[in-house]
Amino acid sequence: MSHILVVDDEPALLRALRISLQARHYSVLTAGTGQEALDSVGQAPPEALVLDLGLPDLDGVDVIRGVRSTLDVPIIVLSGRADTGEKIRALDAGADDYVTKPFVMDELLARLRAILRRPVTTVPGPPPRIGPYEIDLAAATVTGPDGTVRLTPTEWKILALLMANPGRLVPGRQILAEVWGPEGAGHGNYLRVYLAAMRRKLEADPGRPRHLVTEPGIGYRYQP
Repeated sequence: MSHILVVDDEPALLRALRISLQARHYSVLTAGTGQEALDSVGQAPPEALVLDLGLPDLDGVDVIRGVRSTLDVPIIVLSGRADTGEKIRALDAGADDYVTKPFVMDELLARLRAILRRPVTTVPGPPPRIGPYEIDLAAATVTGPDGTVRLTPTEWKILALLMANPGRLVPGRQILAEVWGPEGAGHGNYLRVYLAAMRRKLEADPGRPRHLVTEPGIGYRYQP
């Protein structure tokens, strides 16, 4: 089952595309803005992207460039812009195909099947860091100027959750639920203790953290 992200600001069209794709056994996520699309790509990379250019917050071409900076995922532009210059701009930015609205669903599906035949590769980025410390989540290692820093299994769970959402707020209740399960919901003090310990190990100034940031009363964020 291929995972497809469909991005368009027309709810009726999103619904029609989702129904048609799911009926053909695709897994479908939808987004109504460019930022939602980029966030979705960062959290769950799709195997193909169907993208409108006329989004309310970002130009679709900028979304293409943002996706292309991290993924070699196939992209089909689905747009009401029939101007040749717009098509060239989108294709030059990294789109693989361009379908003009109104369109025939069977043709769009045929084009989707065609681009899914080629392999998708990920462009590796630099490893995440907290100050001078390099974090390898896959190997569960932290390496700094003086060698390896040891984190406990619970600290690793918290760090991995925060780093999966760089720059974004992760509610404290979500961390408690994912790390400790239902029984952790009423124990925010657990989280404060572990974050304090992690800051002592990783922050240059634990009292004024730059990377493992608290949003009082709401949650925490990893700030790259």
